[in-house]
Amino acid sequence: MSSEFNFFQHWYPLTPVEDLDSKCPTAVTVLGIRLVIWKPKSSDTYQVFLDQCPHRLAPLSEGRIDDKTGNLMCSYHGWQFDEHGICTNIPQAESTDIVSKNKDKFCVVSLPVRQATDLLWVWLDANNRELADNTPLPLSPYADTSKGFFWSSMVRDLEYDWQTLIENVADPSHVPFAHHGVQGNRDKACPVPIIIATSTPDLIEATVERGFKTTITFEAPCRLEYAIPFGEGKQLGLITYCIPVSPGKSRIVALFARNFAPTLHKITPRWWNHIMERNQILDGDMVLLQTQEYLLKQNPESWKSAYKMPTSADRLVIEFRNWFDKYCQGKLPWEKVGINPLGNTSININRQEIINRYTQHTQNCSSCRGALKNIQRLQIFLLAYFAISVSIVAVLPDAPRQTLGIPLIILALLGLGAYAGLKLWLEPKFYFIDYIHAHK
Repeated sequence: MSSEFNFFQHWYPLTPVEDLDSKCPTAVTVLGIRLVIWKPKSSDTYQVFLDQCPHRLAPLSEGRIDDKTGNLMCSYHGWQFDEHGICTNIPQAESTDIVSKNKDKFCVVSLPVRQATDLLWVWLDANNRELADNTPLPLSPYADTSKGFFWSSMVRDLEYDWQTLIENVADPSHVPFAHHGVQGNRDKACPVPIIIATSTPDLIEATVERGFKTTITFEAPCRLEYAIPFGEGKQLGLITYCIPVSPGKSRIVALFARNFAPTLHKITPRWWNHIMERNQILDGDMVLLQTQEYLLKQNPESWKSAYKMPTSADRLVIEFRNWFDKYCQGKLPWEKVGINPLGNTSININRQEIINRYTQHTQNCSSCRGALKNIQRLQIFLLAYFAISVSIVAVLPDAPRQTLGIPLIILALLGLGAYAGLKLWLEPKFYFIDYIHAHK
């Protein structure tokens, strides 16, 4: 492998397939490249194109799936493209020859895609399809149903860089403090002896020699996984894919796999797990990491002088940072996609924007989006029930009012209480819950 790591010649997971709408194009950005995901009616698999129409560069993600042809239609002038990116229709064309004779000029750039472990994957180098075909997906051995594993997925956009995300996930010692009361306990924090077992241009493996022997694997550029055995054949896998989006922004695609307690997995709604635990964990990191990243960028030298890391708990962070410096020159290839990585050097202090669950997760998660819609519908029903019950009691004659009125009012008040709980406690968890570490 060359000394320069090629970020474009690797597979990246975009999203769980269950979160995609087959009737509507979806926009997504990876490494500064705007993409559109869509599903042709004639195909069983999704396709991924560059998100620009060759006509006047309008975003195809604002387009639609044509009802008659099943092709992707640009909403600006109606040009259509089939599953291979070939232009099939130009409404403004004076003759069909304009389309048929210029297929190579009018096509959309189509990228190699695969579907595996319930995720949609993309290869960013459109000119190297043969290499894509011969490159295996960075799959986890824990995301394998044939071995008895099952998992739930979680995706969220984050307000800090890819390298900051990798560094954070590779650091188990922050969990008792940053996630106290959610996933850890600061009073039980202790040394975390990390040993680097393997370090190559493609792979870093480390072990944590404490309690159950945990293996941490970084398969460049995106798979970062914890493998935790519990004895008696029980295994837990925290599988994360860390996706570079743009300078100061990244995305985490996480699979929480295990081969035990299947009943609990089946009865726990995916959205409940997201709002009660997964989002809380990511909330707890957000402000810390955004500020850390901002201060690191102000350092005129490097992380080696800015960070003070004397314990073995930081060995994997040090190994990753050295890997990033050696094979990536300490930066992502933003210039290759026309992005100035220093274009925005300010820090966002608006916590409702930094920790915005709705824009970063809910609107893109089919489970959370559907649950939120049902919760809002239930609130309308409860308010209507309260208003109707009170109105009925008000017009009842005196005799039936004494027998029916009290039960109706009690039920109406209970409904009003349920409405308040949904409105004030549950619904905000899909939008914004401030994370104050001092209050944890």
